[in-house]
Amino acid sequence: MEFSLPAYLNKFVATSTHHMRNCFTLLLLIGSLTATAQFKVTLTAPQYASGTAYLTYHWGKSLNIADSAEVNANGVAVFEGEKSLPGGIYSVVFPGKRLTADFFIDQEQTISITANDTLKLMDMVVTGSPENDLFKKYQQYTAEKGGQLQRARNSYNASKTKEDSLKHEATFSQLNKELADYRNSIATEHPESMLASMLNAMKEPTIPIRQPLTREDSIANYNYYKEHYWDGITFMDDRVVRTPFFIPKFERYYREVMHQAPDSIIQDVDYKLLLARSAPELYKFMLNWLTDEYINPKYMGQDAIFVHLFNKYHSKGLTPWLNEKQMETITRRAYMQMSNLVGEKAANLNLVDSTGKLKPLYDVKGDYTIVIFWDPNCGHCKQEVPRIDSIYKASWKQKNVKLYAVLSDDHKKEWVNFIKKHELNEWTHVYQTKEMEEKEKAQKVAGFRQLYDVIQTPTIYLLDKEKRIVGKKLTLEQINDLLEVKWKNDNK
Repeated sequence: MEFSLPAYLNKFVATSTHHMRNCFTLLLLIGSLTATAQFKVTLTAPQYASGTAYLTYHWGKSLNIADSAEVNANGVAVFEGEKSLPGGIYSVVFPGKRLTADFFIDQEQTISITANDTLKLMDMVVTGSPENDLFKKYQQYTAEKGGQLQRARNSYNASKTKEDSLKHEATFSQLNKELADYRNSIATEHPESMLASMLNAMKEPTIPIRQPLTREDSIANYNYYKEHYWDGITFMDDRVVRTPFFIPKFERYYREVMHQAPDSIIQDVDYKLLLARSAPELYKFMLNWLTDEYINPKYMGQDAIFVHLFNKYHSKGLTPWLNEKQMETITRRAYMQMSNLVGEKAANLNLVDSTGKLKPLYDVKGDYTIVIFWDPNCGHCKQEVPRIDSIYKASWKQKNVKLYAVLSDDHKKEWVNFIKKHELNEWTHVYQTKEMEEKEKAQKVAGFRQLYDVIQTPTIYLLDKEKRIVGKKLTLEQINDLLEVKWKNDNK
């Protein structure tokens, strides 16, 4: 896979396949560095006599450009600057953008890299940094041990008898133990090194009950795993984001490890962002990721997380790196969501029926109320609205469910005709007149589109007897399933 650069050097670039293979050993945390010294990284690659080389650093899943340099006739490129580089895992991108090679930058800011054969980047020599000496030995050991593990795995897969399987399984386990012992020895013998910090950070928590037999065992394992998930990683050091392992670990935590209830995630996010306030780059990275993740959440109700982030951070001026357009987008989306959060009371709607008679939403009395925003010219609405009416008459009506349907666009004639054609006589049908819309604009109050986040049709909400939002943006099947669960719980 070719390493390609974007139009502007300060944009993220994709990590190459070759690079990702080299990153097998690069799961780490970074040590400290001084903030005043200049940096100078000299690359010598005799295979090249021209072209552009790049000095890049890890940022989440990507590489970001730190500097570029032209390769001279002797295959030498020099990267240098007046400010020291933050500590992290850096990569040299060779001319042609197909090959990359990783190395450490920490306190030492004058480093020489010699790659006499780009087909054997494992033999690349990095001088001027003891951290890279240790890393080189680690790479060589893990490459050798990795080969042995692969051969043991192949032998196990090719086993013809149970005896052979057990023998190769034992060999594989022994090799794994030797690799783990080697990693632990680095942490013991070089506790202050970047590599030790990295190896500590890459460890997965060991669950206490290896063969859980009861539900309580599984819960205990989960709680232990979650509690120790971040062992070895600090949220108070910017340099953690300049590694390839942090963002995948961060993503997995919020998408798979954390309980997906909004309140739980909000509490956890606030704590981690508080820790990261002393690490502005990490804080920025985390808040940007969380905002992107929950602005259009995967699970119903998680928009409460985005609204919380807006109210506590964005609206308080705690995201100064965002430009005006970005803030406008975030603000508009937050205001579209904050008035229709699951569990909160729905906004009342004071709209009129086809005769001009006022029909407020809160005057509709039912154990549950389904609010539908639709348009007779919408193809999907033409299919779904009659289906909703069918299941309403067959089931929901007997359970005291009411239907409150709002015309979302100015198609009154088609709206009236559709209602008559499909005999939607038992619904409360309402629309907003031009005069009502103009009055809202003059008074600068939110209309139904903002109050209910109506950006497409049909948009369907389920409200309980007190008009609290039970579910939002639902399909017909989801409404029915949710009602079945509610009825079952109501009868307990």
